[in-house]
Amino acid sequence: MYQKEKALTSEQIFDGVVVKLYRDEIELENGERAVREYIRHPGGVCVAAVDDDENIYMVEQFRYPFGKALTEVPAGKLEFGEDPEQCGRRELKEEVGAVADSFEYLGCIYPTVAYDTEIIHMFLARGLHFGEQHLDDGEFLDVKKIPLKEVYRMVMANELNDAKTQMAVLKTYLKLHGEV
Repeated sequence: MYQKEKALTSEQIFDGVVVKLYRDEIELENGERAVREYIRHPGGVCVAAVDDDENIYMVEQFRYPFGKALTEVPAGKLEFGEDPEQCGRRELKEEVGAVADSFEYLGCIYPTVAYDTEIIHMFLARGLHFGEQHLDDGEFLDVKKIPLKEVYRMVMANELNDAKTQMAVLKTYLKLHGEV
């Protein structure tokens, strides 16, 4: 059942570097009141960069909330109002040192719909040309070139748990193998 909720008040309760936390008092369809806490996030992009031999370029980096390194597709945070494709191209260059002739939009995902406004835009990059990485200050990662078929297997075996990586890899694999 669809429910419409009306914001009555909105208060920013935290203003962080990456996120802003809000607490809104809302009115439900039945007239009752409730509180919604949510994060405003500018969104992000991720890039499945696949070469002519069907290798995909992944990055491995330490993720503090999980206390370990995770293997993911290259990704980055949008600035508020930034074009997702421009951000994706920038992140691919920064993290992998690559530029792409083809940059195809694969859609978007809402990774945490209950409490976060983040939208992640996914791209398939092909026709890759390589140069140097240009990592941000404080960013440390390793680039891995892995056969796409192996990364697909890793997703299906629950060896890669990052949501954006799973979705980008699955969409890319199905797109390149004519199943979409």
